[in-house]
Amino acid sequence: MSELSTSELNALVTLLDDSDQEVKNHVRDRIISLGAEIIPFLEKKWENSFDPGIQREIEFLVHELQFLQLKERLEEWKKSEDKDLLTGLWIINTYQYPDLEFEKLNADMHQIYFEVWTAFKSDLGPYDQIRIINNVLFNSLRFSANTKNFHSPANSMLSSVLDTKKGNPISLCAIYMLVAQKLGLPVYGVNLPNLFVLTYNSADITFYINAFNKGLIFRRQDIYNYLEHLKIAPKEEFFEPTDSHQIVMRSLRNLAFAFEKLGEAEKVLEIQELLQILEI
Repeated sequence: MSELSTSELNALVTLLDDSDQEVKNHVRDRIISLGAEIIPFLEKKWENSFDPGIQREIEFLVHELQFLQLKERLEEWKKSEDKDLLTGLWIINTYQYPDLEFEKLNADMHQIYFEVWTAFKSDLGPYDQIRIINNVLFNSLRFSANTKNFHSPANSMLSSVLDTKKGNPISLCAIYMLVAQKLGLPVYGVNLPNLFVLTYNSADITFYINAFNKGLIFRRQDIYNYLEHLKIAPKEEFFEPTDSHQIVMRSLRNLAFAFEKLGEAEKVLEIQELLQILEI
């Protein structure tokens, strides 16, 4: 686990409650330098401790170590060639649920894909194929818009959305897009002001899908009308597919806004740190 023995680690943890702040800071730095591998040891120490002061210090250290691990993963994801969307959303998910394994999230998504795949017909036209996906996701599986708690941080946590079947525009679109692309369909995300939608974008046909409204199909002109209503000048990016990098960034912005609405300033700052990693 580390170059320190168990007795040395125990001694370090005991010093977390030292009255000398300089000693305490040195101990914190030393423990953090040991990396995420030390987390199970710290969690066990927390369980066995009866000192609230030590427990608070351990909670702080575990969070710091988990957050450092998250940042490292995000750095690696940013540098990866494919920037796999599900991996990016899993990394965000570990902010609230650090013990969530990618394999669990992947298995849950595969089950949704399987449900759609069993009803899917590859010989149908694009509109009918999308209607099949809509029927499975929004009628059979009962995914829906979380309008009652629109600004909840849970809406940016894919595991929570899969559990509750409720999400915000971007999380519902992400689930939809991951399933559609696995079926071989040219379905991509589109960044609109105040709304995230999907586009079916092939050489032969282009139309749009609003996963937040049960997969409602709409046209390019509807986007013009939407922008005109918001008094926002049209830009090409409002009509064209975006990439997984931008989707993950927008998910993080949503999460930061959710924590801001809850008054959790420290979490807002941490999410802003994550956004800075992804800035190009």
